[in-house]
Amino acid sequence: MLGTKEAYLSMGISEKTYEFGASVLEELKPRFEEIDRIAEINQLKVLGAMQKNQVSEACLLGTTGYGYNDLGRDTLEAVYADVFRAESALVRPQITCGTHALALALMSNLRPGDELLSPVGKPYDTLEEVIGIRPSKGSLAEYGVSYRQVDLLEDGSFDFEGIRKAICENTKLVTIQRSKGYQTRPTLSVDRIGQLISFVKSIKPDVICMVDNCYGEFVETIEPSDVGADMVVGSLIKNPGGGLAPIGGYIVGKKECVENAAYRLTSPGLGKEVGASLGILPQFYQGFFLAPTVTAGALKGAIFAANLYERLGFPVVPNGKESRHDIIQAVTFGTPEGVIAFCEGIQSAAPVDSHVTPEPWDMPGYDAKVIMAAGAFVSGSSIELSADGPIKEPYAVYFQGGLTWPHAKFGILKSLERLCEKGLVTL
Repeated sequence: MLGTKEAYLSMGISEKTYEFGASVLEELKPRFEEIDRIAEINQLKVLGAMQKNQVSEACLLGTTGYGYNDLGRDTLEAVYADVFRAESALVRPQITCGTHALALALMSNLRPGDELLSPVGKPYDTLEEVIGIRPSKGSLAEYGVSYRQVDLLEDGSFDFEGIRKAICENTKLVTIQRSKGYQTRPTLSVDRIGQLISFVKSIKPDVICMVDNCYGEFVETIEPSDVGADMVVGSLIKNPGGGLAPIGGYIVGKKECVENAAYRLTSPGLGKEVGASLGILPQFYQGFFLAPTVTAGALKGAIFAANLYERLGFPVVPNGKESRHDIIQAVTFGTPEGVIAFCEGIQSAAPVDSHVTPEPWDMPGYDAKVIMAAGAFVSGSSIELSADGPIKEPYAVYFQGGLTWPHAKFGILKSLERLCEKGLVTL
């Protein structure tokens, strides 16, 4: 029978790489215990919501056609609303991705003449065309919605004075991106998001505060809706889908905001009443049930990657000691070769398409070539072991996911192995 070390060696990890990884892990046991504690609290939260809303076998059956009176769909949305402590929720397979969910939330709650404000700097790349920062058909700009942003200060803190000056009579909605996206700024904790929301509402109480929660769900024991967010938006092929949801997105928050989104998703007069679940509900329910534990495994992988690459001298965000507020780990290599080698290593660790070599390509919605490594059971699922990054300065890669901690660990070791093979790292 193989021991643990021998098992890794049989899978292409050299003894030097294995021992280096083991030395890094030795210091992380207390961090991992805290992650398990948070996962336990969140697991009970999800379980409690499912029991409260009397999830039954009938909820797993689903509907076709119009989807009228879909018990499972409506119950799932009640479960989401309770977990997020929100008034209402929209959780649908008809929401195709995180960008779609965000566009839906924005376009349904903004009208011509309104202004959208981002007080945390530039939004994620794919939202640039949604907003109209980069011209695109059907953007908010084409519908007469203006946009303004206030960058974070150099130390990553909020520019409160700049935000105060930016808020005006037309400011209808403030969008707060929790995660860093393709930037090397700090991810925002739920507590910091709450402070920002309180500040914004002290200036303009009726403004809608929306949080892009992608990659942040279940990392902490509270969510942005616990600290005043009017809408919280995310993707089911990230944390809350638990690796089982094959598509979908969610919007939770104030009833009026969620209803507006439902009318935009389907049709005025129809809203949440239509939208068949098409036999997908078992994956949605079970994925959400598993999400706290799956997120914990991905979080351990991110912390391991931060400490391993930091020890090798590469800039990492967050650093190895910082508190965590999403599952993404940024590592700056400074060269395209480093980004590509890292992604090749992650791809070679995948359960699906491990034999494929990822290459940079002109991906829709981005302004530079992007390389993506994701040998996933669900295409594009970034709660599964994955890594990606734009091929442009500062040449940083963004690592996330791993349905289990052992797989995340193996992927990180394979990334290091590949960098060593290419002569980019010496142990």
